[in-house]
Amino acid sequence: TAASQAAYEGSIPFTRSIMSTVNTRLAYISHPSFRLHDMGEGHPECPQRVEVIADRLIASGLADCMTSFMAPLASAEQIARAHSHAYLERLRQASPTSGWHSIDPDTTMNPDTFSAAQHAAGAAVLAADLVCGGDYGRVFCNVRPPGHHAERNRAMGFCFFNNVAVGMHQAMAVHGIARIALIDFDVHHGNGSEDIFAGDERVLMLSTFQSPLYPYSGEQPSGRNMCNVALPPYSDGSQLRAAVTGQWLPRLNEFAPQLIWISAGFDAHRDDPLGQLRWTESDYRWLTDTLVAVANRSAAGRIVSMLEGGYDLPGLAASVEQHIRGLLL
Repeated sequence: TAASQAAYEGSIPFTRSIMSTVNTRLAYISHPSFRLHDMGEGHPECPQRVEVIADRLIASGLADCMTSFMAPLASAEQIARAHSHAYLERLRQASPTSGWHSIDPDTTMNPDTFSAAQHAAGAAVLAADLVCGGDYGRVFCNVRPPGHHAERNRAMGFCFFNNVAVGMHQAMAVHGIARIALIDFDVHHGNGSEDIFAGDERVLMLSTFQSPLYPYSGEQPSGRNMCNVALPPYSDGSQLRAAVTGQWLPRLNEFAPQLIWISAGFDAHRDDPLGQLRWTESDYRWLTDTLVAVANRSAAGRIVSMLEGGYDLPGLAASVEQHIRGLLL
């Protein structure tokens, strides 16, 4: 709403050191620039991804249950907590004034890409401020380009800035959050997030992903604070549940996160063209409900969820709807 946005602009909400009750108020963050970033005709990471999600939330009535915010631009200082200044400048200089500039065979910039990437990272910064300030317990960020493949000094896999890393550093550096659990359930391993957070004891990263599959990493965790569960092709929800209950939950309960951050990729859906896992909308709902229960126990309910993958448009919209329904409880 305009009033909520005005209240945010110009200041960072006061961080409450202790939050005694679970806050289930849900904020929704997006921006028109996400529809302008375009990597060419037929590319699976297309502008329609954010559009079908927004349309589904309106049609289902869920949009009425959330407060909407426009994503600000992340500053160079905020981005540089996760990426080097040199990388930021290389990417800025690579931005074309017309046409396209290829970063790799899968990752292309058009004249609107750099701004969209700044807004996607800015959505993460705003999300951190909203949940750490106590006004909202949960945030869903409908953003693109995605971010979890972006390493500290490298863009790849449709990703330019590592949005979750930028937001998590905001929560730690500005709001004093000491323990964040990063949950990545994209079908592809979040190599960029692992590159940035490996060995950072403030962060516990737990991920599931298909293996073998791009980016062909993750089988061997790069730090003790990583819990990677590789799933073979054609795994379904039963393997997901086994991974979460057998490997994730013991680590989460021991770590007792003060905030849960989700790299929410929905490309493990059975209809997605870029993977071979067999998850359904009900699996995403079960996983969301499980994470909500953890957040309610140790993090005053605080969860930030950021869109990563998901390339079958009907499956993406239906899965996000179930994810949002879980976050609202």
